[in-house]
Amino acid sequence: MAFPQPKPQPPQLPQHLLRTIDCQQGAVRAVRFNVDGNYLLSCGSDKSLKLWSVGRGTLLKTYSGHGYEVLDADGSYDNSQLCSCSSDKTVILWDVATGQVTRKLRGHAGKVNCVQFNEEGSVILSGSIDGTVRCWDTRSRRNEPIQVLDEARDSISSLKVAQHELLTGSVDGRVRRYDLRMGQLHVDFISSPITCVCFSQDGQCTLSSSLDSTVRLLDKSTGEMLGE
Repeated sequence: MAFPQPKPQPPQLPQHLLRTIDCQQGAVRAVRFNVDGNYLLSCGSDKSLKLWSVGRGTLLKTYSGHGYEVLDADGSYDNSQLCSCSSDKTVILWDVATGQVTRKLRGHAGKVNCVQFNEEGSVILSGSIDGTVRCWDTRSRRNEPIQVLDEARDSISSLKVAQHELLTGSVDGRVRRYDLRMGQLHVDFISSPITCVCFSQDGQCTLSSSLDSTVRLLDKSTGEMLGE
């Protein structure tokens, strides 16, 4: 006699507080996990970037080099490098082990809101209040960006990279998806300024939040609204 299989439980949102970290950085502007989730980066209004052990909640290293508050950060796939951006209009590439500044990238005309490595860690992408996304080659000694995407009509508030695609959200109310391999741009208009964007886990949808207190799930290829 075969017993019926138990019903699979839907995934639950986390309910339990595991740890509180007192960053002592003033206002914390962003918190980012590394690739495997063992480390945390916290970006502070005191111009510092801090690296924490998630398991122990201990401070591992402090990175100081920005001239104003740090707004975002990201770690490379091999955990050897960090990148961060700031209100001082710069993007900094750091060596994780030594804490030294490897490169300081200047070119944005205003504060830099968001920054991310590509999957190989060979390119840094940064989005700024000046309405541009700049692509920087981490292996070159040249200080100019290898590409500037200037289609946005207002500040870039958020960006996400996945394989050959770049997703950006802007205060002009548009979610832009760049297919960097095909050289194509797809634009979805949302009437309210965008605060954050990301791809779904399967890469078929885009998720965006905006100032009208709404989160929207869109089909990536057609732009159809799947839920809000």
